[in-house]
Order: sequence, then C-alpha cells, then structure tokens
Amino acid sequence: MQLSGLRVVDLSRLLPGPYASLVLADLGAEVLKIEAPDGGDYLRWMPPLTSGEGPGAKVSWAFFALNSGKRSLALDLKRPEGADIFRALVAEADVLIESFRPGVMERLGLGYDALSAINPRLVYCAISGYGQTGPYRDAPGHDLNYMALAGALGLAGPVDRAPQVLPIQAADIGGSLWALVGILAALVERQRTQLGTFLDISMTEGVTGFLAAALAAHLGAGSAPPKRGADVLTGGQAGYNVYTTADGGHLSVAPLEPKFWLAFCTKVGRLDWLKRQFEPALRLELEALFLTKTRSEWESLLAKSDACVEPVLRPDELASHPIHRERNLVVTSTDGLRRLRTPIRKPDAPPPGPAPSLGGDTRAVLAELGYAPDAIEALIRSKVVATGGS
Repeated sequence: MQLSGLRVVDLSRLLPGPYASLVLADLGAEVLKIEAPDGGDYLRWMPPLTSGEGPGAKVSWAFFALNSGKRSLALDLKRPEGADIFRALVAEADVLIESFRPGVMERLGLGYDALSAINPRLVYCAISGYGQTGPYRDAPGHDLNYMALAGALGLAGPVDRAPQVLPIQAADIGGSLWALVGILAALVERQRTQLGTFLDISMTEGVTGFLAAALAAHLGAGSAPPKRGADVLTGGQAGYNVYTTADGGHLSVAPLEPKFWLAFCTKVGRLDWLKRQFEPALRLELEALFLTKTRSEWESLLAKSDACVEPVLRPDELASHPIHRERNLVVTSTDGLRRLRTPIRKPDAPPPGPAPSLGGDTRAVLAELGYAPDAIEALIRSKVVATGGS
C-alpha cells in the first residue's frame, strides 16, 4: 500500500477531485496541483482562513485540509506556451484528474485522445456532475442537485416534511471515492497491458452506487420502493432512530437484530417490549424513556451492553472522543496545522506537508522539466505562469 513514485497531475478544484488526490498524496503519491494564475482554486479564498506563517498561511482552512502535502504550479492552459508545459508534465505523469465541464479539455486541445497520444500509459480521470454523456452532460450543478437526481435526497428526513439537506457533501465525496477505485484499478490493469485508460466519473452516479441495497427489491422484483421516514432504515422503526435525552443531547438507537434488541430491552428493564419492536406506537414510549436521563447517564448505563446505542456527537466532541482519539483521527502537518486523517491508514506514514501557496512550486517544476532560469523568468513576466502567491 505504497504509492511513492506515482505522479499525479490534478487540475480539479473545490472538493471532489482534491479529496481524491489528497488520499493519493497521503498514500505516498506525488501530487502536482495545476491552478490558474489569476486566483487558483476557488476554495483558497473561502473563509475562514488560516493565519499562520509559511507556505500554507492565509488560505482557507478547507483548502488546507484538502490540499496539504501537494505542490502547486500556477499555469495558464489557454496560452500556447502553457499548453506546451502541461503536455510536458503529462508525458511523465501516471494519473491526471480533472473536474471541468465535459468538453472543456477538448476545446483546449488537451482531451484524452490528445494526451494519450503523448503518454499511452496515462490514467485520465474526469469527474463531473452528471457524466461525460447523456442529456445532463452540459448542465451545471452542485451536491444537492446530484443527491436529488440520484434518488437519495428523496429518502432523507421525516415523512411529514420536505426532504432534508444532508450535513455532508455525499455526492462530492462519493465521486471522489469512486474516482479512487477507478484510478487504482486502472493502475493495476496498466501493469498487465502497459496502457492507461479514460475514467468517466459522475458524482450523481457516485450516490446511486450507495443505493444498491436500498433499491434491490424494488428494481429486482418490482416491490414498493423505500419511503422517506417510513421504512426500517429511513426512520420508520422505533428501534432504529434518534432520540432526545433529558439534557437536550441525542442518542442513536439501532438494535435491529433480535440479539441486540434483547440486550437493549434487558438493559433498560423493559422485557415487555421484546415482541413490540416493529410497533409504530413504541416510538412514543421510547421517546419518553430517553427523556428520563441525560445523554451521559444513558452512555454509562448502556456502555458495552451490545444494545447498539451511541451518542450523537457534536463536531467539537470528535477529536476528544475515545474512538477517534485513540485511532488518531486528527493528523498534524509539518507546519503545525491539524486536519482529519484520510481513512486509509499507513502506520509508518510521515506527517503530511503544508498546503502549497498558489504557484509556490512553479519555478521548481519548470526547472525539473528542463527550463533554464531565464526562460522561467520570461514565462513569469508574460504571465503564462505565476509563482509565490498565497
């Protein structure tokens, strides 16, 4: 599980592509972030901003969290000289990630066909909202739109209210994860064929991939589809729900299997509930029960009981909770800033580097490509590239 020596060129912005390349960087790949000279990744400037000294200073905390350990080349792809530099980079790259609207790279003369002619081993991953083909190919959108068209948003929230906005960007991260699966599979296949490939990753389909089990019976046998707030896993069952405690805290209650339901009923002293697990009326009784103690009191009572009851943690509680503290959920970069660790763990991994300043590696990257110092300065003066911005 070591990707050292793998060269990734990342043209993507915001969340989906950068998260995919962050995981690759954490696994040892060398990630070069290509950014427009006039501002770079939009995420750089979204507050709140960091305030420390060094290469990662005064950028968005979100940008730092998604781009630590990468390098940055500020490059104008619309200029012929910029396109030439990009082609030279691609000639030596293993993976290219981009998240433009379909057709943008082709209009620049930098689409898959053109780049694979330069480097047949290139794994080219295009992440877009709705995919490279189909009637929505050119439509703009964001995570909420992708969730809606994937059918997942329609299952979120109680039955008597409109579908609820999720607190996470499930489509963006889903697209990232499927991109990673595709990239790693393509790299394995490349070992056999010596050829790269083109990956068409739709963030909308990244969400539909999460619905395989939920829609299995409906699609396979024509049975009724799952309903928002009514089915077992969407809030319709008393024994799989969220309850408020006496101090305003919340508990996730999920003893679905008979042995866990038995453990729960035994621990709370209500064996008379054993045969009532699926009764809708039981929810009101559970609501009343959980209001009799604080969240911490319920945690103490139900700890290590196999009752499948856990606290609903607030964001400020994550880093200090034992499950996350002992597994080192938070990692500190070499410049002292902290971010969440990516889930794939390498015990011997060094601390991640800082997030790059805009164009902070421009001179070094051009020198590695063989550009002489005077040629690099000429490119900077002509604004084909930029260097050293924050």
